[in-house]
Amino acid sequence: MDLGDDLCLLSGTEQCRVIQEKKISSRELVQAVLNRINELNPILNAYCEVSKTALNEADAADKAIFHGKAVGPLHGVPVMIKDLILTKDLRTTFGSSLFSDYIPDEDDVVVERLRHAGAIIIGKTNASEFGYSGVTDNHLFGQTSNPWNINRTAGGSSGGSGAAIAAGMGSFALGSDGGGSVRQPASFNGVYGIKPTFGLVPVYPSCRDPRIPGGSSWESLECIGPMTRTVEDSALLLSVIAGEDVRDRHSLPGKNYDFNQNLQVGIYGLKIAWSPNWGYASVDPEVRQILEKAVRVFSTELGCHVEEANPGFNNPATAFSSIIANESDLSTLRKLNKEQPGLFSQALVSILETEWTAEDFSNSIMERQTVYNKMRIFMDNYDLIITPTMPCTAFELGQHTPSDIAGKTNLEELNDVLAFTFPINMTGQPAASIPVGFTKEGLPVGLQIIGRRFDDATVLQASAAFEKVRPWKNKWPSIAEK
Repeated sequence: MDLGDDLCLLSGTEQCRVIQEKKISSRELVQAVLNRINELNPILNAYCEVSKTALNEADAADKAIFHGKAVGPLHGVPVMIKDLILTKDLRTTFGSSLFSDYIPDEDDVVVERLRHAGAIIIGKTNASEFGYSGVTDNHLFGQTSNPWNINRTAGGSSGGSGAAIAAGMGSFALGSDGGGSVRQPASFNGVYGIKPTFGLVPVYPSCRDPRIPGGSSWESLECIGPMTRTVEDSALLLSVIAGEDVRDRHSLPGKNYDFNQNLQVGIYGLKIAWSPNWGYASVDPEVRQILEKAVRVFSTELGCHVEEANPGFNNPATAFSSIIANESDLSTLRKLNKEQPGLFSQALVSILETEWTAEDFSNSIMERQTVYNKMRIFMDNYDLIITPTMPCTAFELGQHTPSDIAGKTNLEELNDVLAFTFPINMTGQPAASIPVGFTKEGLPVGLQIIGRRFDDATVLQASAAFEKVRPWKNKWPSIAEK
């Protein structure tokens, strides 16, 4: 079966199937993806490292199938890994000059599981330095562009993964999300991304090893999650990487997940809250119009009861900033910043140069408890809550915020751009971004679906139900169709 570059347009699940059915070889697929990377990466800068052993691993995968050996669910299929996630023998820089030549001697737990499932790690995707910014730009590799408009940002900090998926430079990707870093680039790039319940997917060594200053940050916030073109692909990927592991002290008990098993059961009868602004956030009028049209689908076509409501917490951006700082290795990073001026990005430097107090950190913990309790009580009455993923579409390269949102200027990244995503890192709930439409400029808009803690399955089911009636799989940016 010779599909040429069309292999890159298959979903990840389809790629798995045609390899296991021997309709194509792993080598054919890996070579097609490498060709696409060679063609588009000079334009998008989505990958910062490409594996030199991928074709050899593909040959080994083909040999295993030829000899009838048992294979895993991702056998012979390429998967890209965000550059904040450790990969053994493949450079991991965390987007920082501090680790420009760092080659880990162990995999992150999730990468270990991917390899066990038969996946081929095709390369590393670009990220902001240590994840401290909502745009993908760093001193080592520069900016990642959006495939729908290369003069716009791909978002961050998993912008490389989002752009690569949108452009067909691979069908499976891992991102990480400490304040929206899976969901924001999913929204900006018109793909699917899910942040699982905190602790469902173990994280180690990244975010958990003090020997990696900067890379050990975000411990109580960070989640690793799939970014794909389809919900089915993310459900498959999440099934592979989820499950307890003693190396992560936050890891939740549980194993042998299969999120695809009941993916298509539908969501008829669910009670859903629609919060268009949390009660305080600004949203671009065109974005809100597109979102409200999508929200009506849940009631008119999917059989849900939808009502507008807010959980009632105040904007917790100040508290969230303090939590980030409290979970950063301030002592080591401040010492490095003083010894090597210009080493770090401005986003990180601003945290290091702030004179935090014990009360800042204590107050942030109290505020987090308030947000969680209000959300928990609110969701006693709802199965899901849906919000904008982003209050805007992808903005210009070189900026950290758009020029304005709904007429509001002097915007801040947390208060304004990431307003809908970071509170869900504070509560630890599962949340996904689904593509729901495009602006007149042709830029994607995402809707955020939030579930109760531990109820990742319902978030995936709601995502799949919407995808079934408003499919997005075959909507590609023109750069991917050339």
